[in-house]
Amino acid sequence: MNDWWRGAVVYQIYPRSFQDSNGDGLGDLPGITSRLDHVAALGVDAVWLSPIFTSPMLDMGYDVSNYTDVDPRFGTLADFDALVARAHERGLKVMIDQVLSHSSIQHPYFKESRASRDNPRADWFVWADPNLDGTPPNNWLSVFGGSVWQWDARRKQYYLHNFLVEQPDLNFHNPAVQDWQLENMRFWLDRGVDGFRFDTVNYFFHDKLLRNDPADYRVKTEAEGNPYGMQYHIFSKNQPENLGWMERIRALIDQYDNRTTVGEMGESHHAIKMMGDYTASGRLHQCYSFELMGYDYTPAFFRARIEEFFTGAPDGWPMWAFSNHDVVRHVSRWQRHGVTPEALARQAAALLLSFQGSICLWQGEELGQTDTELAFDELTDPQGINFWPEPIGRDNTRTPMVWDGSTHGGFSTAAPWLPVKAPQLARNVAGQVGVPGSVLETYRALLAYRRATAVMATGATRFLDLPAPLLGFWRGAGEDAVLCAFNLSPAGHDLALPLALAVTGPSQSAAVAGKHLTLGPNGFAYLKAGGKA
Repeated sequence: MNDWWRGAVVYQIYPRSFQDSNGDGLGDLPGITSRLDHVAALGVDAVWLSPIFTSPMLDMGYDVSNYTDVDPRFGTLADFDALVARAHERGLKVMIDQVLSHSSIQHPYFKESRASRDNPRADWFVWADPNLDGTPPNNWLSVFGGSVWQWDARRKQYYLHNFLVEQPDLNFHNPAVQDWQLENMRFWLDRGVDGFRFDTVNYFFHDKLLRNDPADYRVKTEAEGNPYGMQYHIFSKNQPENLGWMERIRALIDQYDNRTTVGEMGESHHAIKMMGDYTASGRLHQCYSFELMGYDYTPAFFRARIEEFFTGAPDGWPMWAFSNHDVVRHVSRWQRHGVTPEALARQAAALLLSFQGSICLWQGEELGQTDTELAFDELTDPQGINFWPEPIGRDNTRTPMVWDGSTHGGFSTAAPWLPVKAPQLARNVAGQVGVPGSVLETYRALLAYRRATAVMATGATRFLDLPAPLLGFWRGAGEDAVLCAFNLSPAGHDLALPLALAVTGPSQSAAVAGKHLTLGPNGFAYLKAGGKA
């Protein structure tokens, strides 16, 4: 079906942290292939692989030096083909990251571009003259710290880098750059990938006039740990030309059957609205943002975000996620709301998997995994190093997948690139498989219920007006409708139901008697008229 992605559940794999097959301490493609049975047994629809392309790995693969080959650390193109074939055998789609807005400083085209102002690729990257006093052309800031501009003595100009100095931004105002990146995407489509996740999808274009970004309009009482958040980025990114580029991407994707696209909305202002804009007809199929990856765990928060999306973008489609490779794991973020980490993990799973839209799960969250506490000398992430000790960097969430309780958690026979510590080792796959009530078995049950219950994937959402910390909403209508009820707190609460209902599907600390529902600490239930207890 061409709309297999609508309401699908995608499992994100971080290749260097999933499974090491050759004992070098880094995960790789053959390792992923060997573990696909675990992913398939979860009951998800697809996997998303974070970058696997040739790279100096200064930003763990998000600095690409060759868009059409696999980095030798991960394997070969033949290994990639074998992974795709095995995934398809197991009924899994394969999506891969596309990091198109910037490349590595080691990319041959950047080396050519910086060589002179008149070579064939001189304007393939974003170059600008200095001010008369030698300073950068404007006040734009890099996400990773400092100015977005880096001086280059070869051209006697600055080049733009929204992230690391070693990640120069491509100039998408040049149609030739767009054409080239479309061909790079075609290369992977022809190899059988089922879709793309686009990194920083709102960063492709910059304001040609290079106007200064204003200060953030939201009141701040003190400076932020990363000053990037102190600006309102209306010129350095989020340009209207981005939407036309989305349409070119969609035109390419539509030349292939059963493929999909997901955009990462890298924005803290109006992100839900922008998700709708980027998934309007003829653009991306779906989009996610970081809106649900913060510290708010209140009913009003979740309700507001879901209603905002579907009210503002009735023809768009969201992807919701609580965690990924860039943020603190949600069991760690929301720990004060849980009676135990496991109870919180099970409830968060039920909550996320009840949302209207597509869903993305981050590897390890099906184990109730928590962030790893790392010392400064254990860090590899440039963002974490630059802003130590806060905001917390990304290594803490990227530590290896834990398969069993052995040394290094069954990830590798060698010391892994990031350590597996005791709190993470305790939450492993082997220790939870087949254990009733474990976080892993709860995920499997919830995913099976979602897959078997059509309204849970695509049914419309109607919220009940309930007092905090209770959250309740209907999915779908008529006799197939399911009421999803949650107590987002570590203390018990009761609520009156709109009609007599019975529990259907997985639940936690829930008891129903006619029109009365009791939800214990972190309790949840799916309810239906005539449901089976």
